[in-house]
Amino acid sequence: MALEFTDANFQSAVLESDKLSVIDFWAEWCGPCRAIGPVIEELSKDYAGKVNVGKVNVDHNPNVSVNYGITSIPAILFIKNGQVVDKQIGAVPKSVLDKKIQAHI
Repeated sequence: MALEFTDANFQSAVLESDKLSVIDFWAEWCGPCRAIGPVIEELSKDYAGKVNVGKVNVDHNPNVSVNYGITSIPAILFIKNGQVVDKQIGAVPKSVLDKKIQAHI
């Protein structure tokens, strides 16, 4: 199950983690976000224990969204050692995200 990242836990769960984190910035009203949701869930199972895969609801967590300049959703950030190492804007096939994860773990 994908993790839920929030303004409150982002620092400890993502920035201070020694694992790659894949964060899906989404909102309930966003059609493409709902389309990519099952892909994020699959990735969280595929990489359980190796990669932190989770979601940030932009409507409920404005601070994280603003800090990373999220203006279009879905936006998927790949963060390692506290730094953004890659990003993907828009819904894409699982294989695209898989390749990006493989490049950074």
